[in-house]
Amino acid sequence: MSTHTDRLHALRAQLFAQGLDGFVVPLTDEHMSEYVGAYAQRLAWLTGFGGSAGTAVVLADEAAIFTDGRYTTQVREQVSAADWAYVGVPESSVAAWLGEHAETGQRIGYDPWLHTRADVRALAAALADSGATLVAVDANPVDAIWTDRPAPSPARLTVQPDELAGLGTAAKRADIADWLTARGADAVVLSALDSIAWALNLRGADVDHTPVALSYAIVHADGTADLFVAREKLDDAVRQHLGNAVRVHEKTDFVANASNLAGKRVVADPERAVAAIFDALEAHGATVVPLRDPVVLAKALKNDAEIAGHRAAQVRDGAALTRFLRWVEIECPKGGQTELSAAAKLLEYRRATGALLDTSFATISATGAHGAIPHYHVTEGSNAPIERGQLFLIDSGGQYADGTTDVTRVMPIGDPTPEMRDRFTRVLKGHIALATATFPDGTLGGHLDAFARRPLWEAGLDYPHGTGHGIGAYLSVHEGPQRIAAPNYPGGAAMEPIRARMMLSNEPGYYKPGGYGIRIENLVLVESRDIPGADRPMLGFETLTLAPIERTMIDPALLTAPEVTWIDRYHARVAEIIGPRLVGEDRAWLEEKCSPLGS
Repeated sequence: MSTHTDRLHALRAQLFAQGLDGFVVPLTDEHMSEYVGAYAQRLAWLTGFGGSAGTAVVLADEAAIFTDGRYTTQVREQVSAADWAYVGVPESSVAAWLGEHAETGQRIGYDPWLHTRADVRALAAALADSGATLVAVDANPVDAIWTDRPAPSPARLTVQPDELAGLGTAAKRADIADWLTARGADAVVLSALDSIAWALNLRGADVDHTPVALSYAIVHADGTADLFVAREKLDDAVRQHLGNAVRVHEKTDFVANASNLAGKRVVADPERAVAAIFDALEAHGATVVPLRDPVVLAKALKNDAEIAGHRAAQVRDGAALTRFLRWVEIECPKGGQTELSAAAKLLEYRRATGALLDTSFATISATGAHGAIPHYHVTEGSNAPIERGQLFLIDSGGQYADGTTDVTRVMPIGDPTPEMRDRFTRVLKGHIALATATFPDGTLGGHLDAFARRPLWEAGLDYPHGTGHGIGAYLSVHEGPQRIAAPNYPGGAAMEPIRARMMLSNEPGYYKPGGYGIRIENLVLVESRDIPGADRPMLGFETLTLAPIERTMIDPALLTAPEVTWIDRYHARVAEIIGPRLVGEDRAWLEEKCSPLGS
């Protein structure tokens, strides 16, 4: 099966053999992860789509791939229109499409280890309206034809030291136990990999760019826990760290162990636990309490050690990025550089810190028209030369033991056009508006989104993604529950209240299809604001990312005096903190880039 068309034909044959008329292929794993290990990249293997979010549906005579606005261009470049229909979400949905295309009497399969119960209910209801039936499969038909499917990673677990975690695992489990007791529950199933890593102060290497291990955990109301993980991942240091209060089992024993929860009230997260987990708990006689995993909010509220670690990571990462941006300005206009060579150069600078453990996601190294694809992923096949007259967008981050970074900058290759400068400045104005926003404690993330869009809206422009996501502490680069996004953008409205100690990205953008892309991304910390006379607690943002914003892209005529002041103060802070980490020409370049706009 050398081509994706061959794979589609093979899947249809397998569906026929399993008595199915169709099948749903989501991009996730048995933990509902956003980023998944190679063994779970079923959507990419089947279709060729390299984005980080999407779903495919295969029927006997037609097939469709579903992506949001971030991937409108990318999916058309990577997935054959001869084999697949392109369907946009949220304009449509998998359930709605199946309701329109499935026929009476057809059996449409799904893997219950890859869908939530809400997904299953929506699919089943839509199919019932058309007289079709949704069928859970015991064996995923994609796996049956994927003959060279990689095995799950055998990487070892490591301990996240208490001085970096800020709180020991025993204390974290005690807090979870108190949460359970307050709700009359006996245990909680943790299936989200970053929740398990945070609660047990463990890290892994089973998913590219995300330091987690394939596992499940059950935390009990007495503060003990059961960890289900391949035993070969543990060494003596990990066993000693976990102690006797954390019982270790093989990952494959997770479902059978559910029998020990018979007659108990067990919390499972309806958004993060797959349907198969709910089915197993109920089949073994547990009463399932559908509540959000208590770790989700706890790990979003960063403690002092996590905040201090993140600050330290930002300093070293900012210095590496600054060296890279100077390299781009000097070398790329000469010719001979490509998207891949630029990404490799940035990785070289980050590795030179001596502290890099991984990148926090696949670097988005995008020049020219590729920059207009918000989540573009460069490959050997798509690799483009970086040429004069283009804008080069670099969205990247590092995984360090003390923090996770994520930053986007744009550099002109040669002189930018007036239109490029106009669009960049409007994006910058939106970035500043959000960075300087003051708002009541508990404001929903969706309510902040328009701050960043207004300067673009005033010119009849917009961008097709949310404005901000949470970020982990040496964990996932995209972390919930906090987001900044309005209802009509990918992921839907961000309905989580914003609280002090949360970290988020601030990343408005602009994308001209076939032309260029612009995004300015810094990470921010939510902090309390002391406002004289205020009748309620107020919050604001502290910008954490430290790297120059390209001054030749800025049109000062579009900026207000307060906006100029913000830029100058930000750059003064960058020069003060990052400057001592640089030497010679790198430091001189930074100081010039960070000089006041009016100078």
